[in-house]
Amino acid sequence: MYKHVMWDFDGTLFDSYPIMGKIFQESLLIIGIDEPLDEILKHMKVSMTEAFNHYEKTYQINDEFKENYHAKRTKQEIDMAEPFQGALEICRYIHESGGNNYLYTHRGQSSIVMLKKFGMYDYFTDFITSEHGFERKPKPDAIQFLLDKHGINKEEAIMVGDRYLDILAAKNAGISACYFSENGDTSSHADYNITDFEQLRSLLQATHK
Repeated sequence: MYKHVMWDFDGTLFDSYPIMGKIFQESLLIIGIDEPLDEILKHMKVSMTEAFNHYEKTYQINDEFKENYHAKRTKQEIDMAEPFQGALEICRYIHESGGNNYLYTHRGQSSIVMLKKFGMYDYFTDFITSEHGFERKPKPDAIQFLLDKHGINKEEAIMVGDRYLDILAAKNAGISACYFSENGDTSSHADYNITDFEQLRSLLQATHK
């Protein structure tokens, strides 16, 4: 029975990668680099660190590029990013069913701003963002912190994410993992694979029996 759902943000709750990728692409164009969006997203979906490292090695982007990118992203994405279809409803369902939602993201306070903007904030019990200073996924430190802080039974906890890092972080913490991909991709490392949040609702309902 899963009573505690830990959520990744980008690419899981919010469909933000296309916006992040487009801003990255435009930032590259400014310095004369024309890179396909699909190629950018391929690296970005591994992690932002992977994307920066790749383009630093390939095109020698510098700290100024990173600062400009982050400034543009901060300015634009809060106005443009939206939750995936069904994200609000599944968080509400979990909350109203007596469960708990937790956010675990490498993103900063912008994640909180966007949750509030779309009426999702009050459905969450706790939040882990970059400001907490935990080791990045797949390290399990942040998940373990939530488990300890809220006295969570590991058998009642599940992490939902769209990247291998999310799945591995869950596994490293000893909890279940659910891989989310709108495109139908799957992860052999996850306990469950879903393409929409109705499937997650069905999963949670099934485990309550």
